[in-house]
Amino acid sequence: MRLSGLEPVSIDAQSLFVNIGERTNVTGSKVFARMILAGEYEKALAVARQQVENGAQIIDVNMDEAMLDSQAAMVRFLNLIASEPEIARVPIMIDSSKWSVIEAGLKCIQGKGIVNSISLKEGEAEFIRQARLIRRYGAATVVMAFDEQGQADTYQRKTSICERAYRILVEQVGFPPEDIIFDPNIFAIATGIEEHDNYAVDFIEATRWIKAHLPGAKVSGGVSNVSFSFRGNEPVREAIHTVFLYHAIQAGMDMGIVNAGMIGVYDELDPVLRERVEDVVLNRRPDATERLLEIAEQVKGAAKDDSAKLAWRAAPVNERLSHALVHGITDFIEVDTEEAWQAIRASGGRPLHVIEGPLMAGMNVVGDLFGAGKMFLPQVVKSARVMKQAVAHLLPYIEAEKQALADAGGDVKPKGKIVIATVKGDVHDIGKNIVTVVLQCNNFEVVNMGVMVPCQDILAKAKAEGADIIGLSGLITPSLEEMQHVAAEMARDPWFAGRKMPLLIGGATTSRVHTAVKIAPNYDGPVVYVPDASRAVGVCSDLLSDERAAAYIAELEADYERVRLQHANKKQTPLVTLAQARANKTPVDWALLPPAPKFLGRREFRHYDLAELAACIDWGPFFQTWDLAGPYPAILDDAVVGDTARKVFADGQAMLKRLIDGRWLQANGVLAFYPANTVNDDVIEVYRDETRQEVLMRWAPLRQQQERPVIDGVPRPNRSLADFIAPKGQGADHIGLFAVTAGLGADKKAAEFEAAHDDYNAILLKALADRLAEAFAERLHQRVRTELWGYAPQEALSNPELIAEKYQGIRPAPGYPACPDHGVKADMFRVLQAEAIGMGLTESMAMTPAASVSGFYLAHPQASYFNVGAVGEDQLGAWSTALGVDEASARRRLSPVLSATVTGKPGASA
Repeated sequence: MRLSGLEPVSIDAQSLFVNIGERTNVTGSKVFARMILAGEYEKALAVARQQVENGAQIIDVNMDEAMLDSQAAMVRFLNLIASEPEIARVPIMIDSSKWSVIEAGLKCIQGKGIVNSISLKEGEAEFIRQARLIRRYGAATVVMAFDEQGQADTYQRKTSICERAYRILVEQVGFPPEDIIFDPNIFAIATGIEEHDNYAVDFIEATRWIKAHLPGAKVSGGVSNVSFSFRGNEPVREAIHTVFLYHAIQAGMDMGIVNAGMIGVYDELDPVLRERVEDVVLNRRPDATERLLEIAEQVKGAAKDDSAKLAWRAAPVNERLSHALVHGITDFIEVDTEEAWQAIRASGGRPLHVIEGPLMAGMNVVGDLFGAGKMFLPQVVKSARVMKQAVAHLLPYIEAEKQALADAGGDVKPKGKIVIATVKGDVHDIGKNIVTVVLQCNNFEVVNMGVMVPCQDILAKAKAEGADIIGLSGLITPSLEEMQHVAAEMARDPWFAGRKMPLLIGGATTSRVHTAVKIAPNYDGPVVYVPDASRAVGVCSDLLSDERAAAYIAELEADYERVRLQHANKKQTPLVTLAQARANKTPVDWALLPPAPKFLGRREFRHYDLAELAACIDWGPFFQTWDLAGPYPAILDDAVVGDTARKVFADGQAMLKRLIDGRWLQANGVLAFYPANTVNDDVIEVYRDETRQEVLMRWAPLRQQQERPVIDGVPRPNRSLADFIAPKGQGADHIGLFAVTAGLGADKKAAEFEAAHDDYNAILLKALADRLAEAFAERLHQRVRTELWGYAPQEALSNPELIAEKYQGIRPAPGYPACPDHGVKADMFRVLQAEAIGMGLTESMAMTPAASVSGFYLAHPQASYFNVGAVGEDQLGAWSTALGVDEASARRRLSPVLSATVTGKPGASA
């Protein structure tokens, strides 16, 4: 199945669960519903944007609300999405119970979306009419197993309705079979009602029949329904899900909604429980429900008995090692590794055989579970910690072997060697470190060079190590240009060009489109965009496989050629002239000018109370670090990742307490308030004092230059942050600047964890440092509003309200969509004297330490965030003239927005 927004999405047999962002749904999100009902459609776009940023591959839009004109609301919102490329790049699922709303939505969306849903409940004529229209509009569709008589509950009804719908769709309508998703309905079993006993079998067999007889069609279902009769008894529900999925997936089930934390390993289920659950799921005997009920309470009680958690200790040592790796348990790893070594030694083996045998066997199980979507990144990193501690225990034995001196590093023969680095000028490494761990777990040798690594050092290390692949990572937009430079240097060097060594590209600012259009043309070897850690293993395995590499590279090159062609032919949003954009600036009421700050100049905050900052943490991005997608706190109960999210959240909370009590980190900050006015439409002058004669710095925020949509007959303004500072002569306005860090000490403590072979806690610490830095920015801004500047002294907002930005004023940060130029940090840090509190800038304007935040305070009540988007050559020229920057430097600094449609993520930043 191929879907698309501005970019394509493929769903096939190799795909894991597809994340659908459901918060743009008035029936599923109270926040979104309130915005829509209040007519705040532009604010509602932030919900959609957040879903995409959180990793949603598709977003579901539903406007079915009794107090709404659903059709008008759907059209208005989808049209707004179309003007926001960072949202419109993903496919849209149009969700409504009203066909008129679905059709109106189909007329608005770009690319290829999904209709949710159609069925035969209103008869064939209406089904055909709707299907033909869906095909005409080029969408895929969900088809419910529902006809004129109601929902399908038996095998015969499921298969007959699905076959009937399939034949009508494929033979009469000409609907592509790969665009059909059947939901044959999963119902609860073991309810005590005899008619329900065969529901699971009916679904499984219907799935098998659909895959055998309806080529191309997909099958989905809500798995949690099957165990509903045992709600409250989680161990039994988990066993039912495990057994049901074991058989349903074998039958061909493609996707399903289920809490991944409530899926066990089929072979590890208690044999008695498994047999009785299988009797129920497969309906093998008439008393199956009664027999399961006999042991249900016993199983529930055993789950609460801590002693049961150690039952695995009675297993043979190889099984214990595998269990420890899968479950991330380090408590007994040295004892068990020693026992395994002594057993192998007694039979004439070598310590290396412990690694190649039971340890790698256990890691292979981890790899299989991760690839199947039944383990997630936090669990995999914990598994790596176990593996590293086991290898560390064996190293003295390995080093003692004269004949094994070449193996002194403790590595088995790797699948390949990969040199990975964060490029010059960039200090962010959490994502890169996770990729390193995941690759090492899958028997790749990885040389992690760290951060801020110059091109020549990366290439020299790759030669010295005899690397098979180079991987580049970066988070800030200047890193994109550095990646292009590395690719060009590899092309110039015969050592790389002759081998056509693969180059991997990853990081928050990178994208498939940017890789294809901007990086790959610089080098003849394979250049592969890797969106997240879960893809790295498959990509590296394919690139280094004698059997698969040629086909993979050919497919990659063909895909990139299509991307380049689509990009070249893509309809661009028209730009207006800079003069027209300035004429359509944001209307601002200067009668609402905020009062002057309570003091002028700078103020430092050293050793800020970490406990105070912890109370202000926004936990949402913490889960994104671990590739766990979903809003907090709802993610803790998510059907797929909830169990893992709860565990990593508990680990995070525990470490947060330890780092506060142990003073592992130091938080320092500095802010300053100064008089300010806008001159020449787009330039903010910051003055030393109220005489407004001496200019401390000039800041020239960019202005939106794309043609703006017309809403209710009124064109949206071409905004600039300069619009929110009073023009000279219209008011004595002011501005704030700030820089904060919570990363002082983080690298030292993380290095201690890494030295103890504990990557999990090293990554956890850095993720918490990032959260504390953002919390510092949030808390300091709160104090600015209520006391330090004091323009909103009566403010009394909760932490969720602060995170939702319910306050007056904004704090735009360089590198983000409203202020994509990172270069302004140089003047900001100079004025703030940020080096005095231990902060600095790299040559690419990345902040050090990595867990740092900086920006401006704009206090006007009408100030708001926006996305600058693409700008034209006339604005480039005016901008460089205003700041006295030569054109080449200006073009380099503004490259993210001069090529916004290439990167797909204008101004993304740390």
